Amino acid sequence: MKHHSNNEKSELLKKLVEALDLPESAYERAAARYEDLGEWLGRPESTVERYDPHVYPQGSFRLGTAIRPLDDSEQYDLDLACKLTREATKSSYTQEQIKSLVGYEINKYREARGIKSPQEEKHRCWRLDYKDRPSFHMDIVPCIPGSESEQRAVFAKMAIHEDVAISQVASRHAVSITDDRHPSYRVISDDWLSSNPEGYAQWFEDRMTIKQAIVLAEKAQIDDLPAFKRKTPLQRVVQILKRHRDQMFKNDEDSKPISVIISTLAARAYQGETTLESALEGVLQRMGDYVNSTAPRVANPVNPSEDFADRWSMPQYSHLHLEQNFWNWLAQAQSDFELLNDRRSITFVGEQMQTKFGASIPLAAIAGIIGEQARADAIPSQVHVVSSETPKPWRSDSSK
Repeated sequence: MKHHSNNEKSELLKKLVEALDLPESAYERAAARYEDLGEWLGRPESTVERYDPHVYPQGSFRLGTAIRPLDDSEQYDLDLACKLTREATKSSYTQEQIKSLVGYEINKYREARGIKSPQEEKHRCWRLDYKDRPSFHMDIVPCIPGSESEQRAVFAKMAIHEDVAISQVASRHAVSITDDRHPSYRVISDDWLSSNPEGYAQWFEDRMTIKQAIVLAEKAQIDDLPAFKRKTPLQRVVQILKRHRDQMFKNDEDSKPISVIISTLAARAYQGETTLESALEGVLQRMGDYVNSTAPRVANPVNPSEDFADRWSMPQYSHLHLEQNFWNWLAQAQSDFELLNDRRSITFVGEQMQTKFGASIPLAAIAGIIGEQARADAIPSQVHVVSSETPKPWRSDSSK
């Protein structure tokens, strides 16, 4: 069996990321949307202007790890926070009041911008649907700043496990969020759910640049770039792993490992490798070591008492086999990336890209990378695999 050189494998993986990545125009359009919403909320006539609202991205858009949906007809998510930075406190407002204040202005914005789909209320957020191409929905989570005592508590917990400097930076971004399932939702109370999406992003970015693993040409400007333009090895690894997960569980969405677990474990396992191939290999080899044997199984780095994997042990989710599926996925990912070393034919590599990642990569491009000529009798311009079944060799019976 022939094997690809490390450079060839990295180039193949870069082609894969190109096929998975959202176009820069999608990021820019999304940024224009949330900046426009922020300006609307802060306009003089706004009923929340007095609270100095701040709208900012969170989740995969903030981290620069968003990927295209498997199916072009699917929407992708743009997760936002709307923080009321002034006057709104737990002693003067209920969660319900804060959520309603923000929701009222979001609906006014929807009407002013001609968004036809009704505003939708979720447990923690308000959703707006955009019919752009690619289409997306915007989830806006109302929140208020965490108190100084809450921020100090976050810092104290973080500093036990994390660098003191990043703990100081991240803890200052702690917020309290609204949730209509919370027992204190409709009453004045200090008891709100805590969150820290911006602190998590700061922690993730610290891991992205560990050992200064960005190319020298980018270093001078790296702090001025939005995350989606940086394209560090860690970001690309997370994108690839998320797509592999999506393809593996495309017929069983509820059972798949959630993105924040993949992102957190990958960031923990990343050791500053400078090539995509070495970063992916290292992360896959080590990420399972960062799953704790006792709760919290996968701790939130910016709120260590929160367990991202808490559903693994909840009886109401036992039928989904969430922990077993995580280990099944990790073993399968390790096996499938090893298969990319197999150089038996260009067609085989193309089929691997399609069946494991849902990515159609021109075989001529693959041939150019691995230094072989495409045989006219063997290769269409792209490989297309259409199946209603989960593609083999996904295993459903393996566990760690």
